[in-house]
Amino acid sequence: MTIGGPGDDRLSKSQRRDAARHKAKQLREDQKKKDRRNRVFLQGGIALAAIAIVGLIAVVIVTSIRPVGPGPANMASDGILIGEGMKVVTTPALSPEAKPIPSKPDATGTVTDIRIYLDYLCPLCGDFEKTNSKQIAKLVESGAATVEIHPVALLTRKSAGTEYSLRAANAAACVANYSPDSFFEFNSAMFVDQPKEGSAGRSDGELVAVVKKAGVTSGLAPIEKCITDRTFTSWVDAATTRAVTGPLPNTDLKAIKGTPTVLVNGKQYVGSLTDPKEFAAFVLQAAGETYSTSTATPTPTPAPAAG
Repeated sequence: MTIGGPGDDRLSKSQRRDAARHKAKQLREDQKKKDRRNRVFLQGGIALAAIAIVGLIAVVIVTSIRPVGPGPANMASDGILIGEGMKVVTTPALSPEAKPIPSKPDATGTVTDIRIYLDYLCPLCGDFEKTNSKQIAKLVESGAATVEIHPVALLTRKSAGTEYSLRAANAAACVANYSPDSFFEFNSAMFVDQPKEGSAGRSDGELVAVVKKAGVTSGLAPIEKCITDRTFTSWVDAATTRAVTGPLPNTDLKAIKGTPTVLVNGKQYVGSLTDPKEFAAFVLQAAGETYSTSTATPTPTPAPAAG
């Protein structure tokens, strides 16, 4: 195989060698030019990729830093308090960074104070809710007890990246804000066909559907907007932090360590989550102890004998 063109066979050996050298030199120069072009394209591509990465990081940072916003109305204690007749004790919305105002238990000891910290993705919370929701409702309806429900978001990172716990607690805050007397029904509905921990959970649209299934009619449009806008997510984050760092009011328990955390007159229930009789007995015991303490009168001190 020859390197030159037609007629190269008529060239001398020296001429053919010079032609080969010239051809090789030309090939090397062409390759250098090609390499320089590739480096320019590569460097330009790297620069564009770097710009894109920086932009993506900036977007992530901006979206992950949620500006502090006001809390929902009717949750000034970080929970929603439901009393006789299933009526919510209304409270104004707290301004950003304001400290929560603890609810005051009944001073007479005749109304049992039930407080529940829950996560809507927590399967154990689902067990407790399905087991005890009806008997709690009867106690509250009759005025024998109040129930204060604190939605928290401990499992936000366990929903395949969708932040379901956070969004679900935000939805609860939206209902508390716009349709408070529907909150108990909504809370119960959230545990019907409860999403499994580790799953994506419900979409925002599906959360709105739960609101409708719970019979919420008043404030439905603003609730839907509140859910899709995720209006109270910064408040949920703050309330969750307060719950896990403490102090918790009206109890010797310093902070919650998981969900559900159930307090009855300040005492933590640690019994079965699937035995309604065990929880009922605990409520009766706590109520009896509180009543006897609140109604106890000091033993009279004997008068000194006359000298």
